[in-house]
Amino acid sequence: MNGAGLVAKILKLEGVDVLTAYPVNPIIEAAAREDIRTLIVRQERPGLHITDAIGRLTSGRKIGVFAWQWGPGAENAFGGVAQAYGDSVPMVVLAGGHSRELVNVKPNFNAAASYHRITKSSEQVLLAKTIPDAMRRAFTQAKNGRPGPALVEIPRDVLAEEVPDSWSYSPTFSTRVGPDPQSVRQAAQVLLGAKRPVLYAGQGVHYAQA
Repeated sequence: MNGAGLVAKILKLEGVDVLTAYPVNPIIEAAAREDIRTLIVRQERPGLHITDAIGRLTSGRKIGVFAWQWGPGAENAFGGVAQAYGDSVPMVVLAGGHSRELVNVKPNFNAAASYHRITKSSEQVLLAKTIPDAMRRAFTQAKNGRPGPALVEIPRDVLAEEVPDSWSYSPTFSTRVGPDPQSVRQAAQVLLGAKRPVLYAGQGVHYAQA
């Protein structure tokens, strides 16, 4: 199994049933083999709006995932990811990257370096065997704390690299990020029982029950 196949299996374990994508990225075919519906778009920005909607409509119970190609794909996707970051929408974006010998050569676009200001986490994978750890960190960021996008950039040769059979992956979980309902009820009771000032013209300040 290669790196792309490993990513697809991890997506399946995370409960992803739809992968929005713009070709060319080997993860697309690998996801289809795992019975994940692949939704192919004609341009990155509307694809990211679809991915964005998955997180919004489910209140983060489902994490939208978008995969794009290296180079122009990563460049065109910038605006959609920035909007998700500004609106606090959870998603995981899988950026294709140039081969490792070219990934840091100018003017090749390096998504991990360029997206770090508009994502909760931005990570570049350089060895296929480290894909599970990188994916787990990305889903942990997307599912916990203030919602937002997390990026994993995987160079094209890493996606083709064979992965040892000893890999393992445990799906991430989400923790409560809002106030505890019991605490909210207690605060409401305190507010309802508080006295509020009532002004009467010429008679000073009096207090009445809220």
